[in-house]
Amino acid sequence: MVQPKRKIAVFASGGGTNAEKIFQRFQHHPAIEVSLLLTNNPHAGVINRARRYQIPVEIFDRPTFTKTNEIVTLLQENGIDLIVLAGFLWLVPRNLIEAFPDKIINIHPALLPAYGGKGMYGMYVHQAVVVAKEKESGITIHYVNEQYDEGNHIFQISCAVDAADTPEQVAAKVQVLEHQYYPEIVENLILKMKN
Repeated sequence: MVQPKRKIAVFASGGGTNAEKIFQRFQHHPAIEVSLLLTNNPHAGVINRARRYQIPVEIFDRPTFTKTNEIVTLLQENGIDLIVLAGFLWLVPRNLIEAFPDKIINIHPALLPAYGGKGMYGMYVHQAVVVAKEKESGITIHYVNEQYDEGNHIFQISCAVDAADTPEQVAAKVQVLEHQYYPEIVENLILKMKN
């Protein structure tokens, strides 16, 4: 008997380079597929990336996300096993966290708990790292709870920050780590899940 594939839903708000690495990883995977892309931004670059991989796209607004169970129902009806945030900027509401306990993960472009929290995303993080003259930065992959960037850590890895680095150079170093490790960690997590 062939086991049904484990299903991932990706949430993203922007260009979607991390999302695309995940799409690539599971495009021909024997046990895992990306079943849905969900976005709060009808103009997000990630939409075209998803369509190139024939991944269905759902666009939603804030009231639907925060005041209804529509998204939870959609995910449940699609048999989603793991929710992967890839540059998704809204706080995840309680009803979604309760429906998918320890099944929502996020990647943050810094070594949490440093440089996390509301407003700390993308280039804002890298600017803060450079201003603070940090010697290293990196990525944190973590479970999602009801606070920004405060869920339990799954994986961290660092990269050196040189004194002359600009925020853009730090961003490039961090993105290399994101693209290398996020799809791998997603795969490891979902393969270890109990039915």
